[in-house]
Formats: sequence, C-alpha cells, structure tokens
Amino acid sequence: MSNEQENLETQVKNDAQPEVQNSAAAEAEAPATGLAEQEPTVEQLQAKLDDAERKAQENWDKAVRTVAEMENLRRRTQRDIESAHKFALENFAKALLPVMDSLVLGLQAATGDSPEVQKFREGTELTLKQLEAVFNKFSIETVDPLGQPFNAEQHQAMMMQEIEGAEPNTVVNVFQKGYMLNGRLLRPAMVVVAKAPQKPSSDTPIIDEQA
Repeated sequence: MSNEQENLETQVKNDAQPEVQNSAAAEAEAPATGLAEQEPTVEQLQAKLDDAERKAQENWDKAVRTVAEMENLRRRTQRDIESAHKFALENFAKALLPVMDSLVLGLQAATGDSPEVQKFREGTELTLKQLEAVFNKFSIETVDPLGQPFNAEQHQAMMMQEIEGAEPNTVVNVFQKGYMLNGRLLRPAMVVVAKAPQKPSSDTPIIDEQA
C-alpha cells in the first residue's frame, strides 16, 4: 500500500470519529431527556392522591350505608317474625270468644236447684275452666274492668249512669268482658261508666214541705 492510500484512510477515520462520538452522546442523552419528560410533577401527584382519597371516601360511605341498611332489614325481619309468632292465633282466638260468651251466658241462665241444672252448671264450669286454661297458655288475657277507671283504649262505654257512691268515670257494670292477645286488644270490654251527679239548677224553685 502506498503512502498516499495510508494517509487517505487515516484522514477518513479521523473525520468519522467525531460523528460517531456525537451520535453516541446523543443516544446517551436521549433516555435521560425521555425520563425527565415522563416524571410527574408534585401537583400531578397531589391531584392523583386527592382523587384516590375521594374515591376511597365514597366507597367507605357506600359500605357504611350498606351495613346500616342490612342492619335495618335484619331488625325489621326479626320484628315481623316475632309479630307473626305472637299474633298468629289472633283470628282463631277471636273465633273462640263467642264460644266463651255462650258458655258464660248459659251458666248465668242455669238457675234452679234440680239435679239436672246442677249437673249442667258443673259441666259448664268445667268447660269454662278448661277454656280459660287454654287462653292463659296462649297469652290471651281477660279484660274485666269492674270498679276500675274507664280506659278508652280497652273499654267501650255502652252508657253512663249516675251511681250513688261511685267515683265518676269508673266502670260500674260489665256487659261483656274484653280480651287481649300479647298486649294487643282482641275485643274491648263493654261497660257502664259512672258519671258525676248533675247539680240542681239555680232556677229550680225550692219547695217548702212544711207549707
């Protein structure tokens, strides 16, 4: 190889070396520049954090409401079940009340001292006791308010009378007993209520019996 060719090759290599170095430097700087462009700012991070906290709070509120609704549903269901157990016999108990009334009326009407009447009374009394035992077993209570203050929630006033010595607004007679099932009124007691005596009018003339 001649000296001219060697000099030419050396010059070409020297001319190409800066270009290779510049290209390598550019490639080295490119990733750094890309990373700098992708790195989020503090404001962006704060915005993402606020958004995440807002969504977390919304989900928490939904969870709390769901739990509250489930608890209310459980309580309502429990009350309905308890009510069904307590008052499942309500219609059946109401149907038995006329039977009880008939037995009581029959016993009251059975007067006399004949052996037949006595046997009837004994049988009726035994039947009444058995029926009352069934009522007690199933929490059916009798409302017999004779001598008690009138209670509009449990009593039905058939009439009011002036009764000497009776406290006004008290029950002085019971036409028909009432009944309750687990605290719920099945039938009000039909009663007579005492009322206060009327004061004589000032216009009423006074009669002198000695005249």
